[in-house]
Amino acid sequence: MVFSIARRGLIPLSAILLAGCNTVVMSPSGDIASQQGHLIVVSTLLMLLIIVPVIALTILFAWRYRKNNTAARYEPDWDHSTQLELVIWGAPLLIIIALGLLTWISTHTLDPYRKLSRLDAARPIPADTKTLTVEVVALDWKWLFIYPEQGIATVNELAAPVDVPIRFKITASTVMNSFYIPALAGQIYAMPGMETSLNAVINRPGQFDGFSANYSGAGFSDMRFKFHGMSSADFERWVQANKTGGGALNRAGYLQLEKPSQREPVRRYGSVDADLYHAIVNRCVDSNQVCMDKMMATDMNVKVGQHHE
Repeated sequence: MVFSIARRGLIPLSAILLAGCNTVVMSPSGDIASQQGHLIVVSTLLMLLIIVPVIALTILFAWRYRKNNTAARYEPDWDHSTQLELVIWGAPLLIIIALGLLTWISTHTLDPYRKLSRLDAARPIPADTKTLTVEVVALDWKWLFIYPEQGIATVNELAAPVDVPIRFKITASTVMNSFYIPALAGQIYAMPGMETSLNAVINRPGQFDGFSANYSGAGFSDMRFKFHGMSSADFERWVQANKTGGGALNRAGYLQLEKPSQREPVRRYGSVDADLYHAIVNRCVDSNQVCMDKMMATDMNVKVGQHHE
């Protein structure tokens, strides 16, 4: 009686708990995320082809050969069946081959550094389409987005036109982080002194969540931003509004912005130093620091000179 009541109570409790789940990963608005979601479904189904029969047979054997089932055949000398061996080893082997092939194809197709070849499953990218470049900097604990071609920058707000390829160039200021917009594409790590990349496209207008997917300290949980998918006309208006209503982001301003802070509001900059992102990646925003690329070039020249001697 008690067990029956408890079991009935678990049903609404489960429904309440699952009501808070967000299925954006399985129903995204970007083509890359959509392909990744499809990959998850196919991989899961392939694995279930083995898991479900194994569970079913385990239950069947436990029931059929239970102690008090005297009608079950008792064969203590049985030790081999060629047909059974073929099924036991052949089926998992075929699944492994299928998963390996799927992994190899998807690894190349969904390489985040690879330029997009389509807008979605039904539309290739038009020949005259220009890619939008966004430079992403993970700060403590906020996100800086620089639009080099538009000459603007924002903090904790990202926007892009629908059906336009986006190339994200990603780095970090101090510690490793992870840039993730579930509706758009998979997460990509942001690391200081390095640049990673992500190519993606948003196919539907709307407002989507973005956040850090890698713990980076006290303000990590609030390191979130909104990603706006817009029509081309709305995106142009958004750019112009930033240009007219935002301040200027120079190196001195960045050094202040870089200082750790939590729950930062959205900020907009109508202009930004053209070489700021390069300086961030190469750890030389402060004029007293030597850029990493120049340092490495100098070291290389020294080594070449020593070799010739």
